[in-house]
Amino acid sequence: MTLGEAKVGSTVVVEKIEGDGAYKRRIMDMGITKGSELYIRKVAPLGDPVELTVRGYELSIRKNDAECVQVR
Repeated sequence: MTLGEAKVGSTVVVEKIEGDGAYKRRIMDMGITKGSELYIRKVAPLGDPVELTVRGYELSIRKNDAECVQVR
């Protein structure tokens, strides 16, 4: 399942980040790395952006970025 498909209020663990090198690096620089736990706080009414809690801070990412993160 992707991060974009995860339900609001759930906690997921990152398994894989898809994309080219620079794109993956940008996602990882935000704190979303393999094995990190993400709590899905909110999703905007039209689905973009998604608000997460990552490593103790709040992060909003675009829906297309969330679709590139594989979680379990």
